[in-house]
Amino acid sequence: MSEDEIEDEGGAGVISSTEESKIPQLTFAESRVLGCLLEKEATTPDNYPLTLNSLHSACNQSSNRHPVTDLGTDEVSEAMEGLRYKNLGLLVHQAGARVPKNKHTMEDEFPYMTKSQMAILCVLMLRGQQTAGEIRQRTERMHPFSDLEAVENQLEALINNKPEPLVKRIPAGGGRRVETFVHLLCGDVEIQDIAPVHAAVAAPAKAAPGRIEELEHEVAELKETVIGLKTEIDDIRQQLGI
Repeated sequence: MSEDEIEDEGGAGVISSTEESKIPQLTFAESRVLGCLLEKEATTPDNYPLTLNSLHSACNQSSNRHPVTDLGTDEVSEAMEGLRYKNLGLLVHQAGARVPKNKHTMEDEFPYMTKSQMAILCVLMLRGQQTAGEIRQRTERMHPFSDLEAVENQLEALINNKPEPLVKRIPAGGGRRVETFVHLLCGDVEIQDIAPVHAAVAAPAKAAPGRIEELEHEVAELKETVIGLKTEIDDIRQQLGI
């Protein structure tokens, strides 16, 4: 057995669908938890896998999330159990750790999915519908794309995924000025039920849009750093029993 002893609880490793080829369908809470695990694995690898407290904080952080949530620890724990049942998560015990930790197993359910595609799904799970440009900007810390075409190529692969698509294209129209994309891990969505993309995307910026986006990105990175430090402190306190 490896250094990490896997605790197989809640039916972990059992695919949720009655058909082996069908992709698992997630609740909103499960998609938020899965997105957080993917994000933290890429952006704060030293703190991954995550304790329940760290995962709870990640789910409810105010930056890089839409909508911002106030999930309870019981809801996060239940969502993690759901992911284990759907072959998308594991509860592990690490040598020297006082509490079990949580990790995703996307590579088990989707063995051919690339890191770039996981980064795109992560952003869509954590932020809702996005333009290709927003996806490129917001996946930078997880997987930097060389250009917009690279993002669009991976989006096409997710849209054409077999046996079922994982992403849906939302064309411009109905109050939407630009084409956007949504994930389908929580089931299909009707285009008419999707609200127009937020004003910052729908309306062109009046002054220096490139600089505004750059500043917004820098602020988001600073917030993420602070949250990562807080998570580290919470973990240390928990291990010390403070």
